Formats: sequence, structure tokens, C-alpha cells
Amino acid sequence: MLIITNRQRGVSLVESMISLLVISVGLLGIAALQITSMKQNNSALHHSQAVWIGYNIADRIRANFTQFNNYAGIDTDTSLPQDCLSGPCSSLLMVDADAADWAVVVQNLPSGRGTISSIAAGVLLIQVMWDDEGTGATGTACGTDPATDLTCYTVTLMQ
Repeated sequence: MLIITNRQRGVSLVESMISLLVISVGLLGIAALQITSMKQNNSALHHSQAVWIGYNIADRIRANFTQFNNYAGIDTDTSLPQDCLSGPCSSLLMVDADAADWAVVVQNLPSGRGTISSIAAGVLLIQVMWDDEGTGATGTACGTDPATDLTCYTVTLMQ
């Protein structure tokens, strides 16, 4: 009597397709992780720049301490063409020059804006705002709605 054994050799098409599907899902997960990582890295860069920008103007205010209260009301959306590099400036004109220089630096952030306000006698609130979510927001608030509000970094400076 002749016995024929049918042994399977190789890999079937179904097994190949399933392994391809598993590998594809894994690669898509890795790609999504890479995109998220790049977004978070960009957000960290903007936050670091905002910290530097906030402390930059705080240092300028400390250097021109006699005009401390005159820094209140600065908004980088307002044009201040003062230039103290080409000639001498008084300490009062230096306030406008600092604001003009600061406005240039704040523009490095997406939808960047900086404001300085007086929140109490001898206390200045420095705010650096930017569109961290990339939604095109151009608001003036530091709220929780990323469609309209900007991300803010705040420095409080006391006289």
C-alpha cells in the first residue's frame, strides 16, 4: 500500500499577508510617534525662546532702572522706531529703544507678541505670547482656547 504524505512547505499567502499587516501597523505607529515628537520638540523650542525673550526685556528694565515705571504700556504690536545705536540716548529714550529691539526679537515666535503692564505700584507684568498650537490664533488672551488664545510666558518684575 502506497501512503502519500502531504507536508506543507513554505509559507502560505494568508500568513504572509498577516505578517505584512502587523509590520505595517508597527511602522505607522513609529511614524506617528516621530511626528508627535517633532511637534513637542518645536513647542519646547518656542517655550525656551519665550523664556529668553521675557528675561531679555527684564534685564533691559533692570539696566535702565530709573525709568522702571515708563516701561508699563509697552506692546510689541506698536511701532517704536527709536534707535540708540547710532547716537546717544537719554534714559527715557532708551525705553523706546528697548521696546523696539524687543519687538524685533518677539517676532521670531509664531504670531509673537509681547506686552508689559503695571499690575500694582512698582510691579510690572511682562507677557510673551505666541501661537504654540499652530492654529493661526492672534488673540491677546492667555486662555485655554487654542483657536483664539495664545500661549503665554509671564515674568513679574518688582521695583
